[in-house]
Amino acid sequence: MDQLAAMATFVRAVDAGSLSAAARSLPSSLTSVSRQISALERHFGTRLLMRTTRQLALTEDGRLLYERAKSILGELKEIEEGLAGNRREPSGRLRVSAPTLMGRLLIAPLLGDFLRAYPSLSVDLLLVDRNVDLIEEDVHLALRVGRMPDSQLVMRKLAEVQMIHCASPDYLARRGEPHTPADLTQHDCLVFSDAPGAATWRFGREANGGTRVRIPGRLWINSLDALAAAAESGAGIVRVPSWQVERQLAEGRLRRLRRAHEPAPAPLHALYQPSRLGSTKIRAFVDFLVERWRGSDPLSR
Repeated sequence: MDQLAAMATFVRAVDAGSLSAAARSLPSSLTSVSRQISALERHFGTRLLMRTTRQLALTEDGRLLYERAKSILGELKEIEEGLAGNRREPSGRLRVSAPTLMGRLLIAPLLGDFLRAYPSLSVDLLLVDRNVDLIEEDVHLALRVGRMPDSQLVMRKLAEVQMIHCASPDYLARRGEPHTPADLTQHDCLVFSDAPGAATWRFGREANGGTRVRIPGRLWINSLDALAAAAESGAGIVRVPSWQVERQLAEGRLRRLRRAHEPAPAPLHALYQPSRLGSTKIRAFVDFLVERWRGSDPLSR
C-alpha cells in the first residue's frame, strides 16, 4: 500500500462526503477508493469510517487520522512550494481568515492591489469573529488580535489595535462624561457579545497598575458596526477599535472619552502552521500587509 496515496484518498473522501464523490474527483474507480481506505483500516487496526457509497461518518479514530493526514499532506505541499519558491512566483489558492469588521474595512480594500501584484494567486477571505481551526478548516493564514497563548503556531506581528471608548455628544450632554473607569457602572454601556451578561473592560496600562471593571451592559450586539451605530444614535458608551470610528469622530458624531484610561494597544498577529514557513504565498501576503501599514499606523491611532 502507498500509505501517502491512501491517506490522500481518505482525506478526499471525507472532504467530498462520500466514496463515490471522491472517486469522481480522482483518477480512480469507486472500487479502488474503497480498497485504499480498507487497506488503511487494516494497517492501523481500527475502523475509520462508517460508510456506504452515499454517506460517510468518521469514527473517533477516523477523525484523528483525518486531522493528522490533512496536516501531513499540507506539510508536504508546503515543502514542495518552499523548495520551488526561489524558482517561481507565488501561485495557487491562499485561504485567509480575519475578524469580520477588520476584513471588510481594512483587508478587502487592499486585495485588488495584492491580486494585481501576484497574478498567479487567488485569495479566499473568510470573515469570522472566532478562532478558526487552521487544519480542520483548511486555513493557510489567520489574523488574530490580542496576546496569543503559547502554541505551536508561527506568529508574526503585523500592527497594533487601539481600543477606545466613545459616545455621542447627545448622550454625554444628557448623562455627563465618566471621569473614572468605575463611573461606567452608572452609565449605559454597549457590549460586543453574542449573549447578554456582564462584561469586563480593561483600562490603563497593566504594567502601571491597570484597572478592570465589570460592565453590566445596557445593550448587547454581536456586530461592532451595529454597536457603533447605536452609540451614534445616543444609546450609550461603546468600546470599539479606533480605526472603526475614525470618520464618526472626525465629523463629531461620536466623541472619544479620556485617553488616559485607554488600554495598551493589542497586537495583531498573522498565524500559520510551522509547516508553512516556506510558503511563498503566505510570505507574499504578510509582507504586503506589513508594507502597506508601515508608517500609516491605521489600526492604533
